[in-house]
Amino acid sequence: MNVASTAAFQPGPWMSVYYASKAYVLSFSESLAQELAHTGVTVTALCPGPTRTGFEDRAELNQSKLFKTLKVTDAKTVAAFGYKKMLKGTVVAVHGWRNQAIIAGLRIAPRSLVRKVMDKLQARIH
Repeated sequence: MNVASTAAFQPGPWMSVYYASKAYVLSFSESLAQELAHTGVTVTALCPGPTRTGFEDRAELNQSKLFKTLKVTDAKTVAAFGYKKMLKGTVVAVHGWRNQAIIAGLRIAPRSLVRKVMDKLQARIH
């Protein structure tokens, strides 16, 4: 299991490297899963949304609209979900129906709009 994020599905102004690295983890995991499809080895990319881990404090995300407006999940719940999906052989495991709905919307939204929305969500509240 590799830990990607819902961040893997869109650009992330103000945290560009983080979002890009999660996109890499997702792409890498999906590619490996396909390469290993007939070997009995599975690969799962866990894609949680905002999760309380302590990272949000270190990155000062607790002051962003992302953490103030979206539902934040605890790490234990995300870990249990990921473990269950890994055992099932799920390749991309997006935690929560809200996150799944957001990702579905991202696929049809204009990229320019996605960038602007993410800019607002990532910006710190002053």
